[in-house]
Amino acid sequence: MGKTSAIDFFVKMKDALLVALTTSSSSATLPVTIDCVQRKLGVHQKVANFVLPVGTTVNMDGTALYEAIAAIFIAQAYGVHLDLASMLAIVVTVIAASLGAPGIPTVGMATMVMVLEAAHLPVEAVAILIAIDRPLDTIRTALNVEGDAIGAIIINRFAQRTERNYVGDFSKEQELVLEK
Repeated sequence: MGKTSAIDFFVKMKDALLVALTTSSSSATLPVTIDCVQRKLGVHQKVANFVLPVGTTVNMDGTALYEAIAAIFIAQAYGVHLDLASMLAIVVTVIAASLGAPGIPTVGMATMVMVLEAAHLPVEAVAILIAIDRPLDTIRTALNVEGDAIGAIIINRFAQRTERNYVGDFSKEQELVLEK
C-alpha cells in the first residue's frame, strides 16, 4: 500500500530499528524514526510529526499480543481454567494497557500484573516471565517502531493523493517519492 519495497524499507529504517533494539524504548527511538521516515523514505514532515508520536503512544500491539499469550501460558502452567469472562478480561486489559503504556523498557512487566489481576491469576507468576521479557521487549519495540513507520508511509501516500486531487501542485521531493 505504501509503494515501498520491504528491502528498501528495512535498509532506510535500519538506524531507527537498531536504536529500538538497543533501547527497548519507542519513545527514545522517536527522533531517529522521524528522521529516517522523513529524510530517507520521503514522508512529508507534517505527516511524520503527527503519525509517529501518536503511533509511539498508541501502537503497542506487540506488547498486547505478548501479554495475552503470557497470561494464557500462566493459566496453563498453574492449572487454572480460563472461563469466557476471564478471557474477555484479558483481552480488554491488554488492549487498555497497550494504549496507555509508556514507551519505556520492560513496561510490559508492570502492565502484566494488571492483566493477571484482571483474569484472577497469581501475580507472582510474573517472576516466570522476567527472564525472557528483556530479549522479547527489544523485538516488540522494533516491531512497534516498524509499524509506526509503515503507518506514516501509507498515510503519506493517501495524503499526497488527496492533495494532488485538490491542489495539483507538489514539490519536486514529493514527486520523486511518488515516482518510486
